[in-house]
Amino acid sequence: MKNFVFHNPTKILFGKDTIPSIGSETAAFGKKALMVYGQGSIKENGIYEQVTKSLQDAGVTIVEHGGVKSNPVLSHVHQGIQLAKEHKVDAIVAVGGGSVIDSAKAISAGALVEHDVWKFFIGKKSIKDALPLTCVLTLAASGSEMNSGMVITNEETEQKFGFANKHLFPKVSILDPRATFTVSPQYTAYGSVDAIAHVLEYYFTNQEPYTPVQDHFMEGLVISCMDSCNRVLKNLEDYDARADLMWGATLALNGMTGAGLGKVGFPMHLIEHSLSALYNVAHGAGLSVVIPGWMIYQAQRTPEKFAQFGERVFGKTSGPMEKKAAEGIQALLSWFVKVKTPTSLPALHIPLKDIPRIAENAVGLAKVWRMPEYTKEKIEDILKLCV
Repeated sequence: MKNFVFHNPTKILFGKDTIPSIGSETAAFGKKALMVYGQGSIKENGIYEQVTKSLQDAGVTIVEHGGVKSNPVLSHVHQGIQLAKEHKVDAIVAVGGGSVIDSAKAISAGALVEHDVWKFFIGKKSIKDALPLTCVLTLAASGSEMNSGMVITNEETEQKFGFANKHLFPKVSILDPRATFTVSPQYTAYGSVDAIAHVLEYYFTNQEPYTPVQDHFMEGLVISCMDSCNRVLKNLEDYDARADLMWGATLALNGMTGAGLGKVGFPMHLIEHSLSALYNVAHGAGLSVVIPGWMIYQAQRTPEKFAQFGERVFGKTSGPMEKKAAEGIQALLSWFVKVKTPTSLPALHIPLKDIPRIAENAVGLAKVWRMPEYTKEKIEDILKLCV
């Protein structure tokens, strides 16, 4: 196990009836807040009313900035930054899933600088400070509610880039599983795939030869996320299942999974970001296409960890290592089919002739993420297995 520092400053309020605390928690950072949210679902399910009442009761003046898309875009972030500056807000309140929280993070950093916030994403500028951010989570998926990362799509350049910075941790995140009751079966499954993908990136890309604590922790998270997703899909208002899925998705990317693993990469996200940037596919849907293809490609070269995955997660214990690895990958693919997420590029209506274009787009992010081994040719080879 490598040396590591684990520091997560985000305060979590988890459980029933926690949303009304957003007002007092936000008021601790100021009296005027920019409230960032999505396409309006929070107005239909009552969360909007709970949040605005709590903020107003706590004496917080609200400046609204709705309309975040499922793949959040830079132009909307620019609008939010302008609002934050014009109204001189003290804090940002994000009410939504990962897309909303990521947009809010970008606004919180961009509101304190004069240059284009996109310079943070391409490595031209470094974040020195950010406005305080509080969150009410409405989708179990990205883990953005308890980490320092964010992802935004630049529509003009067709680039979906992401990075992390210590100033981007939310100050407080409120996780009430009942806020996810109205999430559709489709997006419940997409969120589960996203959470699992975060775990698998750490699990398969680290170079440590023996990491029993982290391995068992991550294997357990994958099993738990699949199980809780299955339970939710049987009953969308199963509180305990929603709670298990929500907390599992948070743990998948709050720093604990990667502790002690040293250098890791996020190749599956690297490739999927190009699918979302170019075709606006849902992130979880793109991941359920990329994950099996990447796993097949990598297992052909380093089958040991994939065999362990197949054995411990899916009980594939018989036969040689290569057989257990292949059966484990197939079992995960079968689960994707079971929860009705797409498993091929054609299922996303992406023509196979576009593979070179996708690979070329992904190379740009590979450079920013310092993953030079992911050349255009290698990414094309992986994408050819996503069919």
